[in-house]
Amino acid sequence: MRLAALVTAACAATLVLALSGCGAGGYTSEGCQGAGKDLFAQSCGGCHALADTGTASTIGPNLDDAFAQAREVGMTSATFTQVVASQIRYPIEDPVTEAPGMPGPDQTLPLCDDVEGDAFCVDDRDQAIADIAVYVGAVAGTGITAERPTDGKSVFTANCGSCHTLSDAGTSGAVGPNLDESKPSMELVVDRVTNGQGAMPSFKDSLDADQINAVSEYVAGAASP
Repeated sequence: MRLAALVTAACAATLVLALSGCGAGGYTSEGCQGAGKDLFAQSCGGCHALADTGTASTIGPNLDDAFAQAREVGMTSATFTQVVASQIRYPIEDPVTEAPGMPGPDQTLPLCDDVEGDAFCVDDRDQAIADIAVYVGAVAGTGITAERPTDGKSVFTANCGSCHTLSDAGTSGAVGPNLDESKPSMELVVDRVTNGQGAMPSFKDSLDADQINAVSEYVAGAASP
């Protein structure tokens, strides 16, 4: 089911949480926006574009596009929160189309008890889902835009980490190659980021030349012996 349809279904079911305050971020009774933004960048940003986080991947739906029109017709952040939480818990892992599926929460939000070393993980998956859902529900489609990252590690974390494992960045994505093992050259990273290959999209329209060079230099250096 497409996100737009899920939004409609969630609205019809009147799944609503009220938003209130959590420091500067705001929270529902279930989640906190500040924590959700950090979790989104590490777990979701490699597949989804979201202006507030500065992510620009085209593997999964653009979340600003998915919710902007629904906001215009009066749907609320509280409804979007429920849609996002449901999508994380029960993703379409094997779509009938040729589009890549969304990994399950055991991959996107691995529990720290199941992860070795310093790779990304969460202690409480339900809380992490709530935090991400509240954050995305509050900012997606609002027109809020983050400052675009320029250093290689930040570009990688925001756009690549949820699909690739790289110990230096603390990421454990399994959609694409493990970069610690493949140890790509800078030239290869530049080519893949610019042009894409297979399930990996091209980032030439979402990252500028300086960002591509920065993330390529970072990956090549961080993954080297």
